[in-house]
Amino acid sequence: MKKTLIRAMMLLSCMTALAGNAVAQSYPNKPVQMVLGFPPGGSTDILARLVASKLQAAWGQPVVVLNKPGASTIIATDTVAKSPADGYTLLLGASSGNTINPVLYPKLPYNPIRDFAPIAIMGSFPLVLAVHPSVPANNVRQLIERAKAVPAPLNYSSASTLFQLSAEMFKQMANVNLTHIPYKGSAQALGALTAGDVQLLFLDPAPVMAQVKGGRARALAVTSTKRWALLPDVPTMAESGMPDYNVTAWIALFAPAGTPPDIVAKLQAEVNRIMQMPDVRERLETLGIDPGGRALGIEPAANNADTITQLIREEGARYAKVIKTANIKAE
Repeated sequence: MKKTLIRAMMLLSCMTALAGNAVAQSYPNKPVQMVLGFPPGGSTDILARLVASKLQAAWGQPVVVLNKPGASTIIATDTVAKSPADGYTLLLGASSGNTINPVLYPKLPYNPIRDFAPIAIMGSFPLVLAVHPSVPANNVRQLIERAKAVPAPLNYSSASTLFQLSAEMFKQMANVNLTHIPYKGSAQALGALTAGDVQLLFLDPAPVMAQVKGGRARALAVTSTKRWALLPDVPTMAESGMPDYNVTAWIALFAPAGTPPDIVAKLQAEVNRIMQMPDVRERLETLGIDPGGRALGIEPAANNADTITQLIREEGARYAKVIKTANIKAE
């Protein structure tokens, strides 16, 4: 009786494995939808469409990018969380939506870990701490000294919670007083800096680089733990006397929880392959994005679900402390 039961269990296991392989081999056999919580035209949208075109070429099936902006990416993220777990509806999720939203919004309709199957990081990049040229600081230490010396707080602009938290983290670690001036978009936040309306900001590198080259802004540091290849002469925050400072934005592909592991593995292999293509790497460089998790120090072999889940847990805990100390509330 025991032997018969064992044989039956082994047979069932083999049949399940074969079924899973068959599903993966036939996937996709209809259009795939990639959902993101940002409007068309931005860096994340361009990255989504670049990868979608490569997947479509490899599979011979349409891969459609669906923009669902609004509510700090919550609408798009929740849409995918509640979609069928079959690999045909995917989320292009930004680090802010998966690490900051869960600790900022008390009644979020999704859980970033329970409701998703992470696939792979598609792109990553540090932020840049930049100041207006009139600020007498050529490095982070001088900026801290300046912030402590002036009677009124220095102003910083931001257009997203991630940029705000980056400045608040700096404020808390350096023990300086800064005033937050919010703007609706990155272009407006950067425009406020170049006009001298604010003294500093933290922003993604691509728009800042053009202003730095034009002499309308000065880059003091990048927020990643290692220097960024596109700004090799700009030190990290750690090199600038803040060893515990680390903010690196990332964009990753997710499927709904319960998606067959073989489909997740197939998607992961395809994304990691695409991120190594020379034309993809060249296009991402123009956007100020490192392919895959390179800016995070994550090699392609480790660009998987376990790594992303650990990243979400660690960043969520770090940002939660900053949010609590700064008493930041969701608007």
